Amino acid sequence: MAEKLIEVKNLKKYFKTKRGMLHAVDDVDFHISKGQTLGLVGESGCGKSTIGRVLLRLLEATGGEVLLNGENIFHYNKNKMRELRENMQIVFQDPFASLNPRMSVCEIIAEPLVINKKTGNKTQLHTMVSSLMETVGLARRLENAYPHELDGGRRQRIGIARALALNPRFIVLDEPVSALDVSIQAQILNLMDNLQKELGLTYLFISHDLGVIKHVSDNIAVMYLGKIVELSGYASLFADPRHPYTKALLSAIPVPDPDERRERIILEGDVPSPINPQPGCRFYGRCYVRMDKCKDNTPDLKQISEGRFCACHLVNGK
Repeated sequence: MAEKLIEVKNLKKYFKTKRGMLHAVDDVDFHISKGQTLGLVGESGCGKSTIGRVLLRLLEATGGEVLLNGENIFHYNKNKMRELRENMQIVFQDPFASLNPRMSVCEIIAEPLVINKKTGNKTQLHTMVSSLMETVGLARRLENAYPHELDGGRRQRIGIARALALNPRFIVLDEPVSALDVSIQAQILNLMDNLQKELGLTYLFISHDLGVIKHVSDNIAVMYLGKIVELSGYASLFADPRHPYTKALLSAIPVPDPDERRERIILEGDVPSPINPQPGCRFYGRCYVRMDKCKDNTPDLKQISEGRFCACHLVNGK
């Protein structure tokens, strides 16, 4: 069994609003083994990106634990967190918005090295930046270019190079290809896969696209309105989805064969508000197989077989 690098226990993140407490992440549990990728998928607004930011303490958690090699990082002081951030990095969704338009490619990639005093002189710094550019497939001729002069794929490669600069062990990939053309998406996904194999990286890959998640993940967590409703290996989840929401998501994936017909599950109703949620299953109002007890009893994420977990009264049989 692979060794756990990241372990999340009872993680909560609430935001105070005028209408009450917004439960962005509510009692979430999962782990990511070293060298593997956990795909986190769900509709927009379900709390996926919030989880990524809380794991890195870009947002402070309301409750729960995040363990890195068995140590709770929420107990770390400022100096300890500064050391930790070298091992935990993030690649953001929009490569243009996450890059400083006033800095050149070379300056952007060099910034974390300079801040963390990883180089002794300019020659060494330039060598390290050149090596990072080569690693992510950026031509040397682009080192003095600015973000607005480059396409989305090259911008995202800059973000990846910057994330790799400090030799991290864990990277949160927050929708890293959703803003890119399909052909460019494939290039970036292949790059991330190659880097993971070469450097032994561990990923949390956040996306709303199950087609992308399928090709990059070892395990997949399906999230709905702040809670994980199903957690499984990618093969078993696609072959035999158990939660009604997962089944609906999979039914929406386009089929490339025009002669193949897939029964589409159309979810009715609106996504309920995450502010002061009522007891019971949060998918109740849109579920096509709901039962009476689902309305008032919140289902727990329980193991249903080896490596498979589901939060559904119908599946769990209780």
